[in-house]
Amino acid sequence: QVQLVESGGGLVQPGGSLKLSCAASGSGFALYDMGWYRQAPGKQRELVATITRGGNTDYTDSVKGRFTISRDNAKNTVYLQMNSLKPEDTAVYYCNAKFLRALDKWGQGTLVTVST
Repeated sequence: QVQLVESGGGLVQPGGSLKLSCAASGSGFALYDMGWYRQAPGKQRELVATITRGGNTDYTDSVKGRFTISRDNAKNTVYLQMNSLKPEDTAVYYCNAKFLRALDKWGQGTLVTVST
């Protein structure tokens, strides 16, 4: 059973940076396509960034040039480096792992608040 545990959220001022981490249990991490999603209060969950098992990345337009997704297969961990944060980036950030149709797993989320 794969478990995902996010960390790194917190309160940051506009223009600041945070780095989120998502650690996965088990031995199949290198095979998974990983993603970061977020859900702001009163809004639907949205895709932020993805990284395939081959290392290809994609981003939603609103974070391009500010956020970077990366993975370390030796540590079973995916990261989201967030720079130039804006108040509209405030949300609960969730990690997701997918593998074909056999796996679609979510973490518990970590709260990011961008405010003065």
